Amino acid sequence: MSIQKYSVNQYTIQTLLTWITSGEIAIPEIQRPFVWSSTQVRDLIDSLYNGFPVGYLIAWRNPNVKLKDGTQSTGKRVLIDGQQRITALMAALLGYEVIDDEYRRVKMTIAFNPEEDRFEVLNPAIKKDNAWISNIADIVRSDARLFSIAKDFSTNNQNFTQEAIFEKLERLKSLVNNHIGLIELNSNLDIQTVTEIFIRINSRGKVLSQADFAMSKIAADEQYGGNELRKCIDYFCHLAVAPEFYQSIKERDTTFAQTEYFQRMQWLKNENDDIYDPNYTDMLRVSFISEFKRGRLEDLVALLSGRNFITRTFEEEIAIASFDKLKAGIMKYMSETNFKRFVMIIRSAGFIDSSMIRSQNALNFAYTLYLTLIGLKENPNVIESLVRRWYVLSVLTGRYSSSPESTMDYDIRNIDSLGANRHLDNIMEAELGDAFWNAGLPQQMNTSVASSPYFKVYLAAQVKMNDKGFLSRDITVRDLIAHRGDVHHLFPKNYLKKRGLNRARYNQIANYVMMQSEINIAIKDRAPSEYFSELVERVSSGTAAYGAITDPAEMEENFRMHCIPDGMKDKDIEHYDDFLEERRMLMAKKIKKYFLSL
Repeated sequence: MSIQKYSVNQYTIQTLLTWITSGEIAIPEIQRPFVWSSTQVRDLIDSLYNGFPVGYLIAWRNPNVKLKDGTQSTGKRVLIDGQQRITALMAALLGYEVIDDEYRRVKMTIAFNPEEDRFEVLNPAIKKDNAWISNIADIVRSDARLFSIAKDFSTNNQNFTQEAIFEKLERLKSLVNNHIGLIELNSNLDIQTVTEIFIRINSRGKVLSQADFAMSKIAADEQYGGNELRKCIDYFCHLAVAPEFYQSIKERDTTFAQTEYFQRMQWLKNENDDIYDPNYTDMLRVSFISEFKRGRLEDLVALLSGRNFITRTFEEEIAIASFDKLKAGIMKYMSETNFKRFVMIIRSAGFIDSSMIRSQNALNFAYTLYLTLIGLKENPNVIESLVRRWYVLSVLTGRYSSSPESTMDYDIRNIDSLGANRHLDNIMEAELGDAFWNAGLPQQMNTSVASSPYFKVYLAAQVKMNDKGFLSRDITVRDLIAHRGDVHHLFPKNYLKKRGLNRARYNQIANYVMMQSEINIAIKDRAPSEYFSELVERVSSGTAAYGAITDPAEMEENFRMHCIPDGMKDKDIEHYDDFLEERRMLMAKKIKKYFLSL
C-alpha cells in the first residue's frame, strides 16, 4: 500500500502573504532575477480577480531541528514550486520591489480600470488618466480607506457614482480572500524523496535540478546567513560573465557591498578571461565536493538541514557546521589566487580559448582537485601536473558525461583515502592502456563533429607543442586559435563533394587542419596528389608554395606536426578512407605523447 507523501490544502492569498511577511514561508528566489514579464503579473491578477484557477503551489516544511538546549525548532515551509507566482503577488499586492535581469531593484505596479474591469501595467499615460486607479496595492492593503478613494474617483469620473465605484473597489480588495491550493510535502520525508519530488517539477518547461533545490535550501535558512551566501553565489557567477556589473552591485546593493563576500569577488571587475565562466551549479558543486568530500548535492541539502546520517535525526550543530563549511568552500572558490592559478594551469595544458572547453563537468572536477590539493599543501609543481592530466583524462574518457555526481563522489572519496596520484594511476591503468591509444581513441575520432572533445584535445596538444599552422613558417596553431582561425580540409571539401561524398564523410575530423585562410584559398579544390606534388617539387627547389616554407626539412617537420601520412602526393579520392584511418592513428599517437608529457 502506497503512503501519501503530501497533503493538499486551500489557503487564502491573504494567509499566504501573511506567512511571507512573517517569515513562516520562505521565498528563496526573492534575491534572484524575476523572470516573469510585467504582463504576466498583470494576467495573474486578472485571473484572480475573475475567479480563475492559477495552479497549485508546492512547499516542503523543513524537518524539525534539535537545538542545543534539547528543544525542537519547527521548520519553515520552503516554497519549491510557485515562486514566480508568489513573487508576482508580493510585487503587485504588497508593493515589494523585485530584481530584474540586470539585478536592479524595480517596482512592478499594476493599475486597474473599474469601468472596464481591466488591469494594465502602470505607464505614464495611465498614471495621468483619471479613469485608472494607478496602483492596486493601495486598494488591497488592510488600512485602505475605500470610501475616501471611491469619493475621489467618482469626483473625477462623472459617469461613476460613489456607490458603484465602492462596489468595484470592494471586489478588488476581496481578491486577497480568493484561495490558492498548496501541496505540502510531509516534514518527515527523507531528503532523497523530497529531492526526487523537487527535480521532477517543471518550472517554465525547465526541469529543476538538485542544485536548484540546494540553492533554495541555502536561501531559506536566513538564521545561518544563507540568504547572503545565496546572493554571493549569484553575484559571482554574474560578474564572471559581465564584469561591468560590479558597479551596479556596489551602488544598488550597498548592504551586500560591505560584506566579506563582495570583497572576495571584487577582482572580477577587471577580469575578462572566459575560459571558466561558472554558473551557480558549477560553483556550488565544486565548493561542496572540495570541502565536504562528497559528490551528491542531495547530501548537501541534508547536511544544511542538520541531518545526522548515523542517527537519522536533525541537529542544529550539524546545520551550523555545514553552513560554515560551505561558506569556507565558497570563499576558497572565489579566491583570486586560486581561480586565476587554476585557469593558468588549464591554459598551460593548451586549452587557450573557451571554444576548446567541451566539458564543464571535467573543468569543475579539475578545479575541485586543485582546491583539494591546495588544502593538503601539495607541491605546486605536482598540483599543476595532476590537474592537467586529470582534466585531459576526463575529457578523453568522457568521465563525467553520464552520472557525473556518482563518478565525482567516487573520485573524491578515493582521492581522500588513496591520494590523487595513486587514484589517477589506477584510472590510467584501467582506462588508458594500449587498447585505448591504439584502437579506442582512433575509433572515437571517426566523427564529423568539429566540436568533438577528441579534436579539441588534439588542438590543445598542438598548442602545447608550439606547432606551426599547416604549411606556415611563422604562424602557430596557438595564433590561429586565438584569432578565431578556421579549420580547413586536407582533402578539399568541394573536391570531395563533387565526387558524391556527403557532409558526414568530407567533414571528418581526421580531414581537418588548422590552416591560414590564404593558404586554403591557394590550394583551391585540388586533389592532394596535385597540390602536394607541386608543394614538394617547389620546396625542393627552394621556392615557397602555398605558404612561406622553402626548406624541405622544415616542410617535413610541418607534416609531422600535423600528423600528415606519408605519400600524400600520390593520394586522390580512392585513397580517402585509408588516409582517414592512417591519420587517426597518427593523431592518437600525438595525443598520447602530449598526455604523458603533462
